[in-house]
Amino acid sequence: MALIVAARFTTFDQAQAAARALFANGFAEDDVHIFYVNMAGAHGAYPIGGDRPADPDAGPAQYGALLGGAGLGLIGAVVGGLIASALTLTPLAVLAVAGVGAYIGSLMGALFVIGKRKPGSAPRASGQPDHPEARHAGVLLALHTDLTREGDACRLLRAAGGVDVERANGRWQDGHWVDFNPLQPPQREPETIL
Repeated sequence: MALIVAARFTTFDQAQAAARALFANGFAEDDVHIFYVNMAGAHGAYPIGGDRPADPDAGPAQYGALLGGAGLGLIGAVVGGLIASALTLTPLAVLAVAGVGAYIGSLMGALFVIGKRKPGSAPRASGQPDHPEARHAGVLLALHTDLTREGDACRLLRAAGGVDVERANGRWQDGHWVDFNPLQPPQREPETIL
């Protein structure tokens, strides 16, 4: 595994200026990789989009929607059947009434489950393993370095306007950080590193 120091910049121009400062201080061009990191949720890890199979803040709302939809859908179907027999409606109208009942039931079920939380409380505390800190979007400059030059790299990146300076152990291949994971929270370097 290679030692990688990285910092986030607002624009590509700022990151390229930081890269020039690194080159002027003896770092090689093959050791710098500049790329854009999308905002949380926009990494396309799943075929329908998103980073996770479900929002960790939703809690058990899908179960409430499922149970509410089934319960009120059944009630909607029964009421629709009774109305259809009284008014001689078409089977399509009965299905429409049942569908509306299922939709309203799923909405009310999800709201009921979510509403059971205490007002103003977060569903899960940030920093838990299933809800890690989100990495900020922006231009990331990654630098492959070694322990002897790590302090210099951090200082230069901060001086060039880099924020969220981090260190990582990863695979560096052909001038790229090939195993970068945007869902992994950054391991920030302390400000005091020299």
